[in-house]
Amino acid sequence: MEWVRYLMAASVLSCWAGPAASQDSHHPKNDYPTAARADFVIGCLMEHQFKHEALGLCACKIDAIADEMTYDEYDQADTILGVQRNGGMGRANELFRDTPIAHQIMAKFHHAQGDADKVCKG
Repeated sequence: MEWVRYLMAASVLSCWAGPAASQDSHHPKNDYPTAARADFVIGCLMEHQFKHEALGLCACKIDAIADEMTYDEYDQADTILGVQRNGGMGRANELFRDTPIAHQIMAKFHHAQGDADKVCKG
């Protein structure tokens, strides 16, 4: 099943590269690995029923988040969200949810998401 995600990522990135080249490119403040960007865009597209019109919106959102968070911060937030979403393992879930650092990282992530929603109209 993992190969399906990579095939979809390749499709998204090939579509992404074409139109983006003709538009003004925005280079976010922080550089994220291509796989992390593609994963975010695929998840965002899933939320929008894979409508082609959402591609620009999703790309804009990850760029806006990358303007506010380093990749390490984003990766930490993504890890916390993953543990919370999957239920974690008892005490491990509490550590990812109820620690000051988790609150700080998630507050920064939610702020970046809110700013992305304002900047990226969809």
